[in-house]
Amino acid sequence: MGEMVPGYEDDVLENVFENLKEPEMYRVVLHNDHYTPRDFVTEILRRFFQKSGIEATKIMLAAHKSGKSLVGIYTWDIAATKVTQVHELAKKNEFPLTMTIEQE
Repeated sequence: MGEMVPGYEDDVLENVFENLKEPEMYRVVLHNDHYTPRDFVTEILRRFFQKSGIEATKIMLAAHKSGKSLVGIYTWDIAATKVTQVHELAKKNEFPLTMTIEQE
């Protein structure tokens, strides 16, 4: 379990570690629209989600074909930050690009 902390019993430390849990995860979903240019979408995916050019193109085309596609799975803070950044840049460029966050 690691080094003992002076003044703490083994069972107390075990209880602390047992109560830790993985953070909840959330899906970021890209929604298709008929106005946002494909190049802008792939650039967003590369810049904010660190997708390769091929990955970004596949995600963009999947959304174009079926209406939406999975961008990635993240903790809430990361998902919310990325989606906010995308929406701000899309708005600044006057595109209606939409991404949503869904609980995993």
